[in-house]
Amino acid sequence: MISIAIMGAGRMGSLIRTTAEAARGVDGEPAFEVVAQVGFDLAAVDDAPAADVLIDFSNVACLPAVVSYVRRCDCALVSGTTGYTSEQLDELRALGADVPVVWSGNYSIGVAALRHLTAQATRELPGFDVEIVETHHNQKADAPSGTAAMLLDAVIDAHEGMGYHPVYGREGMCGARDEHEIGMHSLRGGTVAGVHTVSFFGTDEEVSLTHRATNRQIFVNGALAAAKRLLAREAGFYTFDDIMFA
Repeated sequence: MISIAIMGAGRMGSLIRTTAEAARGVDGEPAFEVVAQVGFDLAAVDDAPAADVLIDFSNVACLPAVVSYVRRCDCALVSGTTGYTSEQLDELRALGADVPVVWSGNYSIGVAALRHLTAQATRELPGFDVEIVETHHNQKADAPSGTAAMLLDAVIDAHEGMGYHPVYGREGMCGARDEHEIGMHSLRGGTVAGVHTVSFFGTDEEVSLTHRATNRQIFVNGALAAAKRLLAREAGFYTFDDIMFA
């Protein structure tokens, strides 16, 4: 049985807990034991019992508490928090020198496939204009989403060295579209779990790739699957692809 601690007591943190507590192994025994869950009282981290894995779906303000717990308990880290600066991501990478760490803006298998297909379409549709649109519920704090940023990276990496760059929305007399810009657009409303569309516009034709998440459960399932596999890895900083597909 894997012992886990959870950082975050919101919708994702609560769903992770109920799913983990209900999970059973092939022998019918519990697959996970939740030994701690930390919400808004970050001081509780100091007294939280040690776990094999910390699963973090909180927010950027919790990073110091996350780092403190991982270093104190010498545990693995599954991080799904988005909105980090490059400096904050460097802090997570530094943890990878001592423990196994996986960070991803999305823990859906379908989104992993979307990212691969986006890179393929980018290579096979040279000269097409690329636009990325993401939609989330009205409580999401960061924009664009971590998933949209991963899709942006897939496009830029496929056009390496060609000067492709993001443009975040458009307003006013912005002029004709630069052939190397990638439009990034964020929609917010209702209870949308997550929709991501990458569109490729050519002359007289258009190709669009879309992933729709109808329930946060898919992200929870992916995070718990990653937690199981991460414990078999050496210390290092991994992507979701590294853990699930390598």
